[in-house]
Amino acid sequence: MDLHEKVKTLGELKKSDWQSLSVKQEIRKNLIRKLKSGEQLFEGIMGYEKTVLPQIQHALLSKHDMILLGLRGQAKTRMLRKLVDFLDEYMPIVEGSEINDDPLNPLSRYAVNLINEHGDDTPVAWVHRSERYGEKLATPDTTVADLIGDIDPIKAATHKLNLADENAINFGLIPRTNRGIFVINELPDLQPRIQVALLNIMQERDIQIRGFKVRIPLDISMAFSANPEDYTNRGNIITPLKDRIDAQIITHYPKELEIGVSITRQEAWDDRGENIRIHIPDVYREIVERAAFEARDSEYVDQKSGVSTRMTITAMEQIISSAERRATINDEKEATVRIADLYHMVPALTGKLELVYEGEQEGAMNVAKHIIGKAINLTFKQYFPDPNSRSEDEKSSYKSITDWFSKGNDVDISDMMSHDDYERSLLEIPGLKKLVQQKISSLNKEDLVCWMDMVVEALHQNSMLSKQDLDDHVTYSDMVGSMFSSFSDSGEKGFEDFDI
Repeated sequence: MDLHEKVKTLGELKKSDWQSLSVKQEIRKNLIRKLKSGEQLFEGIMGYEKTVLPQIQHALLSKHDMILLGLRGQAKTRMLRKLVDFLDEYMPIVEGSEINDDPLNPLSRYAVNLINEHGDDTPVAWVHRSERYGEKLATPDTTVADLIGDIDPIKAATHKLNLADENAINFGLIPRTNRGIFVINELPDLQPRIQVALLNIMQERDIQIRGFKVRIPLDISMAFSANPEDYTNRGNIITPLKDRIDAQIITHYPKELEIGVSITRQEAWDDRGENIRIHIPDVYREIVERAAFEARDSEYVDQKSGVSTRMTITAMEQIISSAERRATINDEKEATVRIADLYHMVPALTGKLELVYEGEQEGAMNVAKHIIGKAINLTFKQYFPDPNSRSEDEKSSYKSITDWFSKGNDVDISDMMSHDDYERSLLEIPGLKKLVQQKISSLNKEDLVCWMDMVVEALHQNSMLSKQDLDDHVTYSDMVGSMFSSFSDSGEKGFEDFDI
């Protein structure tokens, strides 16, 4: 039987082998044990193995309070919530205590009185580590009473207490997380006068409430998250508080494409559990992630704001939904993601990209499509020769394809086109299937057509094919022929109209 199941009184706790440790010592002890055993730390967090995670471990080993500083969507809150894994599974408290009083070292008047009255028969309760974590999103309306506490006249009246009685205190969130971990997210949003209230906790490790002479020493590990101040512009971390935070750890976006792909694969809802199976070619996952990398370098996007990893997650989910909708309409049991589906992730981009002035002038939708097109083109060039290369050998790879279009042929692909019609349309283009089979090894039937679709779109991105993009379908045709057609449609003379 575990200790938390058999120890129910203070006397039994004293006879057990349980030792009272400070919360930071407890975290340090468990971290060392996990490191020795080779246990995985911060499960589900990727891309920080050699940068952020070692720094967090160093802070915990040093018994430091910390702040994670980084742009949005960099898993700051998720990492802070995983700190609870370094606490003991169960912790004893004086039963009924509002501030998790240590039975061997009681703090509150309630716990002291209870132990004085019952001695070794004082009832002991056990708190699971999940209940020892407190969190508050800093908002402008947050008060000192919310975080620290205040005198509660109603409580005093109900229990017929004098307002000077310590039992009249209504403890705030931080004291209620005593002997645990407390996190404040978006710290700069906390008003400076509220930040001042944290100074004693960070240094002297106690709280003071109103005019009470009593000071209550807390045992707590504090952690914070914030965006860089030059981005938020909503407030600052006051200098005395910043000085009391022991470790400032800078987070970042994935530095490698493969890491980003893995994060999106882990987080996106791609297993819908329905009767329709959605197949996502690996190269399309790569395109989605490259769109985020391109957005983080785009001159149209405000880089101080950042491009959240949530963008690729929601983008992937919308792409899957586009394929799912098409399969449902066509009564198909399987669907494979296409280029048309990639452009249905535009709402995920427009909702998460903060544009600079030039981007606003271009329009959010145009910027999103530009980023997607660039991601497709860059991914394409990782596998195929550059259509704009000066090398004639590389250019000749596409000759049979472009010649077919130059003869007046075109390809019309509808968003809702069945798979058979979609495949048939692309197979009409001579040389396209052969090119893909030459350049891409280990192709399965599902991926073959998707690669062919990507090649056609990439040729458009390299100005070798024209593309007419309507609401629910696109038409690819010869670039020069399309230009002549546009001249004729606008009433301008084509070459055939001139007397030569």
